Amino acid sequence: MNHLVILPILIPLLGAALSLFIEHRRYGPKVQRTVAWASIAALAVAVALLFAQTSQGQISAYLLGDWPARLGIALVADGLAGWMLGTTLLLAIACLLYACTGWDRRAPHFHALFQFQLVGLNGAFLTGDIFNLFVFFEVMLIASYGLLLSGGRGLRMRIGLHYVVFNVTASTLFLIALGMLYATLGSLNLAEISQRIVELPPSHLKLAKAALGLLLLVFCSKAALLPMYLWLPESYARAPAAVAALFVIMTKVGLYSVLRVSSLWFDADAGAMSGYGSDWLLWAGIATLVVAALGALAATRMSVLVAYLVVVSAATLFIAFALGNAGTISAGLYYLPHSTFVAAALFLIADLMRRRRLQADRRHAHEPGTVLPGKTIPGLLYLLAAVAVAGLPPMAGFLAKAALLQAVPAAHTGVVWGVVLGTSLLVIMGLVRTGIRLFWHVHGDDDAPPEADVAEAPARPFETAAACLLLGYAVLMSVFAAPLMRQTDAIADQLLAPDRYLQDVRGTTPQVRQP
Repeated sequence: MNHLVILPILIPLLGAALSLFIEHRRYGPKVQRTVAWASIAALAVAVALLFAQTSQGQISAYLLGDWPARLGIALVADGLAGWMLGTTLLLAIACLLYACTGWDRRAPHFHALFQFQLVGLNGAFLTGDIFNLFVFFEVMLIASYGLLLSGGRGLRMRIGLHYVVFNVTASTLFLIALGMLYATLGSLNLAEISQRIVELPPSHLKLAKAALGLLLLVFCSKAALLPMYLWLPESYARAPAAVAALFVIMTKVGLYSVLRVSSLWFDADAGAMSGYGSDWLLWAGIATLVVAALGALAATRMSVLVAYLVVVSAATLFIAFALGNAGTISAGLYYLPHSTFVAAALFLIADLMRRRRLQADRRHAHEPGTVLPGKTIPGLLYLLAAVAVAGLPPMAGFLAKAALLQAVPAAHTGVVWGVVLGTSLLVIMGLVRTGIRLFWHVHGDDDAPPEADVAEAPARPFETAAACLLLGYAVLMSVFAAPLMRQTDAIADQLLAPDRYLQDVRGTTPQVRQP
């Protein structure tokens, strides 16, 4: 049995436990950071090895407790899981670098919660069981509650409580959907459910559709699809910069879940369930993209603008995945890490700009139209990030959108082309408008929130380095676009031909226990 599959879950879990032990012993921050970086380094090795395996088309199933997959808990590593694990790892490195410059001292249990967040994220991408997807969702969300509310007060606490209530409600619906699904199909293993959906008798079809529809609703709420996106902009905008940057990947967990269950359960061989929900997801994604682009255009603070850009990227991915052919799925998978890295970088840049602006406003009196001091490097970073997130050449966002538009089926060409290009124009206008306000002093504009929960010190070098690292990922994705797109093409083909996934999971037998 390939024990490598469990390491991306086990390593951060051990790191979180050790972080809690160190906190209890009241060691200094240097020791806590050493443990955090050691855990990330070990995780990087495990993810790199697993990515190398999955990039060759290998699918590895891991049976926890040595139970058969249809009865026990199964972890599965395939191309999609490896792609998501790599994205999460690269994002986590930059977020931890930013937090370790000093913010982690202000948040109780930050390093333990950060590691638990990685446990939930990695587990969600590796699980082959829908119930354990719920479990890892909860691990991820509980850690996010602590990260969002740590060190907060006033408005951030109130918005954080809204975030908690929304996600607890969604989790309750998730649990109800799982109960209905198990009552209908008698299994919670992803591969086993795929087989049982094909054999589902007509008398059980309506209940199965209700359960699966409720499940898709939960995933869409996690991914901020219209009208369930209202919780996201203020929650992300009020979060500390390193936390908001890490949260960008959380919406992608919902998108990953939709893509995973759609490819396994609603493929062409699923009979009456073939293509279930794809039309609704397409039109909801189009509507979300329009509304999110208008929100980005109307945003008066950069952090809110970036939060709406997260919704824009999620909506674009919904469109790509709902169209359901190899070209659009491949383009969406290439766009996913790019949009994640750039949005995370913008959250960090927004924090750099906010603190420098407060310091400049306190020390200098500026006239409208004059350039504020100390903004050369953040300005260049903002320019690069704006070009990337708007989908302008030569960045990977342009290549991804071009590949997406080229692969759109003829029946949807006019609508998808019009919406994607039109909303890209709105995003460009919003970015230009925000850039003018940020880099030239304008009366009546202040990106700082009402609660001045910011430091007065100028940016530390490693904070800028973290933003540069994220943008460096985006640049490298443009430079190495050809091999990366070949990889996403292979993942898309693997998703659209799930027979091997089903055979490998259902065919993996226990090592000791008799099946």
